Amino acid sequence: MKHWIFLFFLCVTFPLVAQDAAIKEAEVAYTKGDYKSAIDLYEGLLENKGESAAIYYNLGNAYYKDGQIAPAILNYERALLLSPADGDIRFNLQMAKQRSVDKIEPLGEFFLAEWFHAVQNLASADRWGTIGIVCFLLCLVCLSVFFFSRQRRFKQIGFYSAVVLLAIVVVANVFASNQADEIINRTEAIVFSPTVTVKSSPDQSGTDLFVIHEGTKVSIKSTLGEWSEISLEDGNVGWMPSKDIVKI
Repeated sequence: MKHWIFLFFLCVTFPLVAQDAAIKEAEVAYTKGDYKSAIDLYEGLLENKGESAAIYYNLGNAYYKDGQIAPAILNYERALLLSPADGDIRFNLQMAKQRSVDKIEPLGEFFLAEWFHAVQNLASADRWGTIGIVCFLLCLVCLSVFFFSRQRRFKQIGFYSAVVLLAIVVVANVFASNQADEIINRTEAIVFSPTVTVKSSPDQSGTDLFVIHEGTKVSIKSTLGEWSEISLEDGNVGWMPSKDIVKI
């Protein structure tokens, strides 16, 4: 029995130790200025251990230091998708965008929608899910106070608190659902080719509309064969080869 417990403990702890060693090795390479080795190590961690906001962030830093702006922006965006409330990720992403060629001004957003997205990005999908569960349990407690308390004052407190908590549950679940959908159904991408001419139709004979450069963020509206219909933050729409972009 002891042997089985030891083997179980070894199976659980060994991957964690190996992962920590790989992260440490990547950090050492980054500190020494060996950014290409750090990139390889971080890429290996993502491939073997799955997505992580911290690893994407560190990988973005390594690409940025190595002068590869498009991959840096891509990994900062992926990190931000998993951890939208992280101020360091947002700051470094803006720094990387300043080094890209295209300076695109986004269209103005209705203030209520802007406020909605700002509040939604205060926490990740997992955090909003946790908030929803906790508030739901607290709502049940308040309902119990409302139904079983004999004092009118406590009944009122329990009722109104339950209503507020139920509203928070609904909002938290909406936020969590929206963010989970963004993670699962990724419709945004980063341009990786130095220069791309966006066309009016999905073929080389289409009319040239405008030119974009590597590091530019686009939204994928649809795909047709080897072409993607994209839109920019300023509202411009057109077609470009799918091979020139990488999904966030």
